[in-house]
Amino acid sequence: MYPKTELSNRLRVISAPMPQMESVALGVWIAAGGRYESARLCGVSHFLEHLMFKGTLSRTARQIKEAIEGLGGAMNAFTDVEATCLYAKVPAKHAAVTLDVLLDMAFHARLSAGDIERERQVILEEIKMYLDAPMQYVQDLLGTVMWPRHPLGMFLAGTQQSVGRIRRLDIAAYCRRFYTPANVVVAAAGPVSHRLLVEQVAARVGRLAPGRPQRFRRAAGRQGRPRWDCTVKETEQTHAALGFHAFPRNHPHIHGLNLLHVILGGNMSSRLFHQVREVRGLAYEIGSQIRRYRDTGAFTVSAGVEHGKFIRALRVILDELRRVQRRPVGADEFDRAREFYTGQLLLMLEDTIDHMLWIGESELVLGRVSPLGQILDDVRRVTPADVTRVAREVLRPAHRNLAVIGPLKPAQQRQAQRLLETA
Repeated sequence: MYPKTELSNRLRVISAPMPQMESVALGVWIAAGGRYESARLCGVSHFLEHLMFKGTLSRTARQIKEAIEGLGGAMNAFTDVEATCLYAKVPAKHAAVTLDVLLDMAFHARLSAGDIERERQVILEEIKMYLDAPMQYVQDLLGTVMWPRHPLGMFLAGTQQSVGRIRRLDIAAYCRRFYTPANVVVAAAGPVSHRLLVEQVAARVGRLAPGRPQRFRRAAGRQGRPRWDCTVKETEQTHAALGFHAFPRNHPHIHGLNLLHVILGGNMSSRLFHQVREVRGLAYEIGSQIRRYRDTGAFTVSAGVEHGKFIRALRVILDELRRVQRRPVGADEFDRAREFYTGQLLLMLEDTIDHMLWIGESELVLGRVSPLGQILDDVRRVTPADVTRVAREVLRPAHRNLAVIGPLKPAQQRQAQRLLETA
């Protein structure tokens, strides 16, 4: 379904033909992210991503932006735990120019000392912004609780201390090590010719030395007792994130976990949304999330609540997690969850950007893209009993991890810890 070619220098090119579309989405994926970093260089992947936009050996920063935006397109980038991606969406007739710009950014970044110092200040302001956004920041804190002293528990943007000590030599060495063809996937979705795409990539970077794929430190996914951390801070709400170690991306029960997510907190008809928000009015923001990595994963629940109602909300959340383990999911609720999950997947693949992101990440992280028909068949084979088994395996009380930000008094902290350990 998805044509794929590996060049002689091990760079992979994959495409999703969508001949009916007017736009093309292009992405350059690099296997470089937070989990590849040391504590000393925490944030270097994100730092380097910023610098990709500051100019190359042949283009200034302004020329990079004008080259895409002047064609009616938009470009961006992100750094994640296991990948960095530079991407753009443009009218299809401008795909070749856009790809040339993205490859130039990825393989020929200028990395000037002046740019590095200016961007350091920008990133320090970005970190401060996250510190002032507890809904986001509590997710980072949860990572430190779930994976202490491990790269998965470090902040993607780094800390003010780590970003302050990263030097040009560190960034250049990291770039040479990770931004190599063997570590890169070029993905495209839209009305593209795979043959022409491969020819252009080969002409631009086909002669570069392959380099070597980089390894990461595997995560320990088990724990013997609940863990938690509370950051006492004056905020308008108390923000909490509850997490459990879960399955890696390619685990045979991953679709059971996906359906559990939909049932518990994946949409407005989910149990947590209904019980916490609709029935009790305890929160505006309440839902569940899944973190998927190569060797591990996490199932999380997050909410923002009034300070005085935090303990009550936490009790309701834990009650719902117990209930899904003890009582079978009804047929109607299960069918709605399955239809929602498969429907959202189909809707996602209608968009060129989302389609490119899906095939690019899958190829980079797993080395393959599962055919849509196979995924739908796998989801159809999941039963309500499978969801119950997944809930019992993942949502064990001893595996609870909780991060909280807010002005919790000592008595509230003790109550929260008791609930976490005994409820």
